[in-house]
Amino acid sequence: MSFHSLGLDAQLLRNIESQGYTLTTPIQKQTIPAILNGRDVVGLAQTGTGKTAAFVLPVLHRLLSGPRRRLRALIVGPTRELAEQTKDVLLKLGAGTGLRHVTIYGGVGMQPQINGVRQGAEIAIACPGRLLDLLGRNKFTLDHVECLVLDEADRMFDMGFLPDIRKILKRLPAAHQTLLFSATMPDEIRKLAHEILRDPVTVQIAHSKPAETVDHALYPVEQGQKTGLLVELLKTLGDGSVLVFTRTKQRAKRLAAQLAAAGRRAASLQGNLSQRQRQAALDGFKSGRHQILVATDLAARGIDVVDITHVINLDMPVTVDDYTHRIGRTGRAARTGDAFTFTTREDEGAVRAIERLLGFKIERRRLDGFDYSRAPAPLEAASHARAASRPHSQAPRTSARPAGTRHGGHLGGKAARGKRSFGSVKAKRRFTR
Repeated sequence: MSFHSLGLDAQLLRNIESQGYTLTTPIQKQTIPAILNGRDVVGLAQTGTGKTAAFVLPVLHRLLSGPRRRLRALIVGPTRELAEQTKDVLLKLGAGTGLRHVTIYGGVGMQPQINGVRQGAEIAIACPGRLLDLLGRNKFTLDHVECLVLDEADRMFDMGFLPDIRKILKRLPAAHQTLLFSATMPDEIRKLAHEILRDPVTVQIAHSKPAETVDHALYPVEQGQKTGLLVELLKTLGDGSVLVFTRTKQRAKRLAAQLAAAGRRAASLQGNLSQRQRQAALDGFKSGRHQILVATDLAARGIDVVDITHVINLDMPVTVDDYTHRIGRTGRAARTGDAFTFTTREDEGAVRAIERLLGFKIERRRLDGFDYSRAPAPLEAASHARAASRPHSQAPRTSARPAGTRHGGHLGGKAARGKRSFGSVKAKRRFTR
């Protein structure tokens, strides 16, 4: 579907076209009309499907009419990185509208955030903790908010923000529109949606399943050999951007340092960094100054780099939902990507759960030339053993496909030969942020 058929403001359409996009993604096609009609919406979609634009565009359209210079829209998400990603999309799609925004999160000074609201920002993009802190200090109110967006609601629940969300809801006017976006739908989020949304339109896109443009492979290895295997594997991957996931922030920091010592352009993204350091790591990864970014699950929320070629799980994800979130960082916007997971004998249960989610048996690989008989490093083995001690969840079975083959996805086949979508140089493109 073309964006022109949605009835969006002409300035927004010009901004969309200036970014090179003409076609909606499925989540945008199904949610934008409902949001424009004032309906509450539950959008279930994985990373990389265009969900950010799915709520940013109709919110901007709404704010173009009505009063200015007061806070009318509130977007709440779990992390600073996601807030910055949303801000970037807002800047591109809201150019020339005169609408103002402010980001509100911890780790930086309060006063610029307070000033942003008091000086007339119509949109606030906030993390729950800092927002409640400022509200508790009576720095501003939410009395004029017309639209609330809860982005990545499942991750906010995982991080323990559900009580904070309920406190924020109590400060909103009774009459407001609520949009809830989530990759998965845990029972707690389902209950929250039932409590706070009025007759919502529910849109579910590829619920809880990784992108179909990703090729999956497992690398069985001893715990203490993981770093050595990673160093050797990276030599075979070319110059693409590589995102490596570890279970703990200490492990991420140490691994990035080890890779840098081995001559790789690597940085870490983890919770012990200041906001300035986190932003520098992200900017370096986006610009290509860092080829490799080593991250934890929470710190990686909000990474918006379209051309990540490989995601490598050095440590097995805690849940299959975490696997989906991690893998969603590659194979985005009609590009293909590779997802490699290092596994040990202790990970067999988690592997079976992931394979049930995918619907096929994942290919097992061995790296040619790597010495698997070499004794593991004791310190590294102990570190990995501690990281691997947390349990893994299960997932529903889905349809199967042959092992070792790459998904085609809805962007292939006739669609790829006709109106081509975002990701092709000469293509009509889908907005997938």
